[in-house]
Amino acid sequence: MALWKPDQTFYPSARMAMQAPRERLGYVVTFNPTPENGRHDALCVLDLDPKSRTYSQVIGRTEVPGVGDELHHFGWNACSAALCPYAPHPHVERRYLLVPGLRSSRMYIFDTQPDPRRPKLVKTIEPEEIASRTGYSRPHTIHCGPDAIYVSALGAPGGDGPGGIFLLDHESFDVLGRWEVDRGPQNFAYDFWWHLGYDVAVTSEWGTPNMIENGVVPELLLAGKYGHAIHIWNLRNRRHLKSLDLGADQQMALELRPSHDPTKTYGFVGVVISTKDLSAAVWLWHRDREDWKVRKVIEIPAEPADESLLPPALKPFKAVPPLVTDINLSLDDKFLYVACFGTGDLKQYDVSDPFKPRLTGTVRLGGIVSKGAHPKSGPLNGASQMIELSRDGRRVYVSNSLYGSWDTQFYPDGIRGWVAKVDCEPAGGMTVDPNFFTTFDGERAHQIRLEGGASSSDSFCYP
Repeated sequence: MALWKPDQTFYPSARMAMQAPRERLGYVVTFNPTPENGRHDALCVLDLDPKSRTYSQVIGRTEVPGVGDELHHFGWNACSAALCPYAPHPHVERRYLLVPGLRSSRMYIFDTQPDPRRPKLVKTIEPEEIASRTGYSRPHTIHCGPDAIYVSALGAPGGDGPGGIFLLDHESFDVLGRWEVDRGPQNFAYDFWWHLGYDVAVTSEWGTPNMIENGVVPELLLAGKYGHAIHIWNLRNRRHLKSLDLGADQQMALELRPSHDPTKTYGFVGVVISTKDLSAAVWLWHRDREDWKVRKVIEIPAEPADESLLPPALKPFKAVPPLVTDINLSLDDKFLYVACFGTGDLKQYDVSDPFKPRLTGTVRLGGIVSKGAHPKSGPLNGASQMIELSRDGRRVYVSNSLYGSWDTQFYPDGIRGWVAKVDCEPAGGMTVDPNFFTTFDGERAHQIRLEGGASSSDSFCYP
C-alpha cells in the first residue's frame, strides 16, 4: 500500500532545512516596462546548477496572457509550515507558484510539475473576485501558512486604504476572504510574517496604491505620510494588539524578517529612507516580558555625490540615499543581508546578537552614481534590490528592479534587467560569482524564488 508522505522539501526545523540539497533551479518574474509594445510579463526559469552547461541561463519561460500586469512579489503555495502540529494540510506539495500582478490586481497560479523547467499556467484569479470577496486590491506578498495561503494587499479597489491580508485555500486556491477581524488603527499594508510558536503576526507599511503607483510623491514623503510603523497581531484571533511607531521621519517600513527559531521572539524590519538625512535603517522588534518593543540597530548613511550625476529627484540633496528595499535572514539566524537600491550595496551583518549587528561584508553592484560593475559586464544600471538567500546560507541571488514607476525616478536612463549571484562565507564575507550573470532583453527582473524553498520562503514550528 502506498504511503501518503509530506513533501520532501518540507523540514520540521530551520536547522534541518539548512542540510537540504542545493537548489538547481530558480524562478524569476520579469515584467515589460513599456506595455504599449504588447509584450507579456513572464515567469522565467534559471539554471542554478554550476555543473550544468546552461548554468546561469534562462532555460524556461511561461508568459501570462495579459499585458501590463507588472509581476512583482510571488511565492509558493505550501512550505514547511505544513508540518506544524495544528496544520490541517500536512500532505500538500510545494508545487504551485502564486504570482500577482501589482498593477492589474490579477493573480496567476503556475504549476511547476511534472516538469519544473516548464511551468504551466493553470488558474487565473481575476481582480473582481478578489475585490468582491475581500474588499482588497493590489495583492503583493505571498506566504504559505499552516492553515491557508496568506496574501497581503496594498489597498482597496479604488486605490485608497485600508490594505490588509486575505486568505486562499491551499488546494483549490479559492479566495476565502479578509483575514482581519479587528484591524485597530492599521491602515497601510506591505509585508507580514509571524512567530508561530507565540500565535503572533507582524505587519508592515508602505502606502496606498494611489500613493505609490505613479512613483514617490515628494510632498507625501517629506511630510512623513508614508508608512512608518509595524503592527503586532494575535494570529489565531486575527485581532490587532499594538502599533510600534518608528517615527514619521522613518519612511516606508517594508520587509519583515522574523527569527527562524520558533522559540525566539524578535525580527528585523528595513526602512527605506529617513527624511532627516536620507539614511536608511534596520530596526529590531522584540518581546520584552509581555510587551513588544522596537529599536533601531543598523543605520546606513547617504553618500555625498556630484549634483550633475544625480536624477532630478535627488539633485537638491547632493547625495545618494542607500534606499534599503530588501533584507534577508539566514536560517541559522546568524547573518542578515541588506540590499541598498540607491548605492548598489549588498551588506552582510552578523546578527548573532540581534541587538548589536556587526558589518562583515559588502559588495557593490550597480548604484545610482557608482554603477558598480560585474566581472561579466561593464558598469551596471539598477542595483542590488530583491535578494534571495539559499537554505544553507552560502548563496545570495540578486535582481535589479524595484517597481516600474520608481525605477524611472531613481534611474531615469532606464533599467536593463539582470540577476547576479554572490557567494557567502560561513564565517562572514562575500564575493561576486564571476560566472553567474543573467540579462533580460527589454524586460526587468524582480523577485527570485528557489526550487525547494529558501531562507525567506518557509516558517518552522520546531526549534
